[in-house]
Amino acid sequence: MCTTCGCSEPGQVPAGEKSPGSAMSHDIGVSLLAANDKQAEHVRSHFTRHGTLAINLMSAPGSGKTALIERTLEMTRGRLKIGVLAGDLETQRDAERVQAKGALAKAITTGQACHLDAFMVEKALEDLPHEALDLLFIENVGNLVCPSLYDVGAHVNVVLLSVTEGEDKPLKYPLVFRAAELLVVSKTDLLPYLTFDASKAKAWAQEINTGIRILELSAKTLYGFEGWTNFLFERIEALRPEHAGPRS
Repeated sequence: MCTTCGCSEPGQVPAGEKSPGSAMSHDIGVSLLAANDKQAEHVRSHFTRHGTLAINLMSAPGSGKTALIERTLEMTRGRLKIGVLAGDLETQRDAERVQAKGALAKAITTGQACHLDAFMVEKALEDLPHEALDLLFIENVGNLVCPSLYDVGAHVNVVLLSVTEGEDKPLKYPLVFRAAELLVVSKTDLLPYLTFDASKAKAWAQEINTGIRILELSAKTLYGFEGWTNFLFERIEALRPEHAGPRS
């Protein structure tokens, strides 16, 4: 239940007003986040111990997270062992898509919750033989708000911004861009047909997060994909330099 963001609470309080229990709700939310942060450290240490790089993919719905994973599987086949935890409110469609590409995958259906958390991730790992993986993608629920609040135990946060969205998304949803190490500007093959200003999007993202790295790519044409795979190998090597190649 999203008691911190209120997305699953019926009868929302109008903007500018406070319910009698708002202070209590805030305290509960802070406690939930603290408990989640503690669990996330436990999950992350588990990944580190096994030498598995965990990447949390965040974006609005339809920005291309699953397509990015599919192409990554194709482009690194034989070099990386990859698993996927695919988060959605309902269905296992994304998990099935990446399974068809050869990945170990598990769907996490959240029901009403608009994000994943560390407890969901740990539970899903019980059914995913992840210890021998080089890389685990945690595909978060499509949402630019709530996922930024919850540490899922990943080593790296990546946010996707599709060119089919407004370039001002970093200004409108700063928390998720502030939480990310890498911004992927996706679906760049569509730029000739749109008015999306990539230079503004990147500049605004860097205003929000001065240390954010930015890649432009297309999962359709493979434009910019070498930079993406280089980033993955770089982070895997940094995590476990003695096992930078694929596992046997």
